[in-house]
Formats: sequence, C-alpha cells, structure tokens
Amino acid sequence: MTLQFELQCPISTDLALIRDLVRVHGRHCGLSDDRLEDLVVVVNEAVTNVLDHGGRTGMVTSRDTRDGVVVEVLDVAGRLTRAHLAAARLDPTASHGYGLWVIQHLCDEIVLEQTALGSLLTMCLRRRRQAEEDPARSA
Repeated sequence: MTLQFELQCPISTDLALIRDLVRVHGRHCGLSDDRLEDLVVVVNEAVTNVLDHGGRTGMVTSRDTRDGVVVEVLDVAGRLTRAHLAAARLDPTASHGYGLWVIQHLCDEIVLEQTALGSLLTMCLRRRRQAEEDPARSA
C-alpha cells in the first residue's frame, strides 16, 4: 500500500514556514535535490506574487503525482492573468519582477486559470529535469 500526502497551507507572510512545508512535502514525494530546490523557489515566487501584487491571501496545495509534484497557488483576488505570464521577461536592470520568469523556466508545465475562487496557478515539476530524462534533448 502506498500512502500519498497532500499539503495544504494558507498563504501568509511567513514565507520561511511555507518554504519549509513545501520542502518536506517535496522530499517525501521523492524529488531530487535540484528539483526540490526548484520546487521551493517556484512556490516562494508564486506566494510572493500573491503577497505583493494579489489579494495577500489564498492557498498553497501540493500533491504527489506519478511523475513528480503538482502545486496549486490560489490568489483570491484573481489579479494574475495570462497576459502577465506572457509579458514576463528577464530584465537585468530590474531589481525585482523576476518571479514569473523564474516560475516559467523552472517548471515543466504551468497552467493559469481564472476560477470563481480567484487566480489558480498550477505548477508541475517532474522528479528530474527534462534534459536529465532525455539525453538527446541536451545534445
């Protein structure tokens, strides 16, 4: 019998606690060290986005999947849009604003939905990076 755990935690300004909870969950889900850190970074960036630009409240939900981990970050204000994701760029002159760019580059897949509860950002991370799984892609 395989036990699967789901992490649910409300968004708060205690980013250290959220990172710790996500790290424990990701480790339990079998993420490699690099992917575990990627998971912690993308969740931190998504939650920071909710705190700085969204409704300052919502929920983080993390689940184990066959291939890795899926994390949903709900912003009850619903301010994050697909246009924000499309406009995310790496600007070396900026002192902030890298979060959405980082999320898009570390995740294997992201989906943004506008729901009745708010903006729902779903981030998927495989246990290993795609290049690690497919040597032909890195050649």
